[in-house]
Amino acid sequence: MANNSLIHWLALSLVPGLGSKSIRQLVDRFGGAEEVFAACVPGSENSEKIRANVFTALGTPESLYEEAETQLQALKKHGAAVVCPDDAEYSRLLETISDPPPVLYLQGRIDLLCSQCVAMVGSRAATSYGRRSSFTLAKGLAAAGVTVVSGLALGVDGEAHRGALAAGGATVAVLGCGLDVVYPRQNAKLHAAIRRDGLLVSEYFLGTRPDSYRFPARNRIIAGLSSGVVVVEAAKKSGSLITAEMGLDEGREIFAVPGQIDSFKSDGTHWLLQQGARLVSSADDILAGLDIYRSAGGEAVESGAVEQNVDPDARALLTGIDVYPVPRNELIAASGLDAAKAAELLLLLELEGLVEILAGDRVRRIH
Repeated sequence: MANNSLIHWLALSLVPGLGSKSIRQLVDRFGGAEEVFAACVPGSENSEKIRANVFTALGTPESLYEEAETQLQALKKHGAAVVCPDDAEYSRLLETISDPPPVLYLQGRIDLLCSQCVAMVGSRAATSYGRRSSFTLAKGLAAAGVTVVSGLALGVDGEAHRGALAAGGATVAVLGCGLDVVYPRQNAKLHAAIRRDGLLVSEYFLGTRPDSYRFPARNRIIAGLSSGVVVVEAAKKSGSLITAEMGLDEGREIFAVPGQIDSFKSDGTHWLLQQGARLVSSADDILAGLDIYRSAGGEAVESGAVEQNVDPDARALLTGIDVYPVPRNELIAASGLDAAKAAELLLLLELEGLVEILAGDRVRRIH
């Protein structure tokens, strides 16, 4: 028997005609998934603002509970799992969006769901430039410890996943179908590689077909899991721009890769740049835009959080160091510290990855 909370969330997700936004509203209204069922018993006055067929289903939930148990057994046989918002494994960042999925079906490294994620999206019919840019950027992000999130589509999505895996890093594929449905078929090997070394995510149960209307809904999860959305190559009217707009609505940072001025496949990214998206020429631009860098252990962390953990004297010295290199003796003179103490603090900052010592004994701040 699964935990009680998960059964209720699963049962809610199985109510015919009840979407993620409506589920969120009901849970917020009554205080929890179990409380929704308790509040919707036959004869209750809580039927106000709830469609009659939905209220009836909620009031007689036995068949929903049975189906939820059946799903759990099928997932176990498939080597997959499911999490709900009450679980620690559920992404707290995703939970903040306007319509978070009530349940997420997962296969692979579940820990990646709560890791430092950046989304990368773009054209399915990408140019060689778009595919190359996606692969290179994803490889750079993954090498810095960032989890690359995309949609396992052809073109930019697929290259983003491949780039992350090539770096020996982490990647999450958000599907518009069941975990066991390989779509598109051309990405079968990639699907298997992500299942083994990354994480497959879906809000749909096993066997769900890749109907076209599921992909726009899937895009909100891609943006929701991520602190930033990178658009590599996209036409003016495309699903990639929809994903970027969803990210913007949820307060995510938006990045765009410039392309050829005479290519309609870059019209969307150029429009984003005109609207204020951050221009990307390397993975470092993305890391800097999100205030992320790689820690000594290779894990992606926010630099502000690390700065708070270093020695206060070192932190004070860091405030006087610019991204532009300065001679060490000038820095020491400006700080008012003696040479031995300054050398000790600079070494500490260098070990934390906050400064870099360059040729000619010059120092610069990395982030």
